[in-house]
Amino acid sequence: MIARGLTSVARVGGVATCVVVGLLTVVGLHPASAIDVKLSPEAAQKALEAGRAPMEKANSPEEVKKILQHASMVTRVGADPEKDSCGASAILRTKRYRLEAFGRQEAVESKKRKTDIRMPDEFIKKVVDMSNMEIEVQLCGDDEYFAEGALIELQQGSKKIKPIDIAAADRGRKNEGSGPAYRSRFTTRFAYEKFDPNAASLFVINLQDGKEVRIPADFFKVK
Repeated sequence: MIARGLTSVARVGGVATCVVVGLLTVVGLHPASAIDVKLSPEAAQKALEAGRAPMEKANSPEEVKKILQHASMVTRVGADPEKDSCGASAILRTKRYRLEAFGRQEAVESKKRKTDIRMPDEFIKKVVDMSNMEIEVQLCGDDEYFAEGALIELQQGSKKIKPIDIAAADRGRKNEGSGPAYRSRFTTRFAYEKFDPNAASLFVINLQDGKEVRIPADFFKVK
């Protein structure tokens, strides 16, 4: 028997998504070739399966942790946190990012209930029809409010693209590693129709203190 839906619902980036408590919403494991702006129903189901299959095979907390750690890097651009704990980076929450996360949630909830759980079709359609891509920017600064009022734009050659909106930055948390004293993050959204999903790109962040942060982003390496 296949049960439709999961236990709890949250709003993420304007899209209703099901949340399994304790499960990180992260990306899939397979390599990518470019950001997919349009996904067919078949491609959407393949993305769900790509997220679901590894989690179904995981038999221990260590295996789950390894899957999530590996997956967290697939749509991240900029610094690798394993090598540079305070380097600026951004996670691109593409359509595949969200669908593969749904697949992992299905696997976890299916194991918990001992029956196949699948995401409702309307949730999948909302992701497929999304017109904007959400970006989570992570960076470090010298005080806990350094990221407040940050501005960002996407540059592709001579083209400069402004975001649809920018959410308020998190209050900085103490940085336990080397580099500046505080870590913060904020989210922003860019309209798919405004940028080239196959192009080498650059996110430019301007902070209140006048500092500029640049994050290279090779979109052709991301789905």
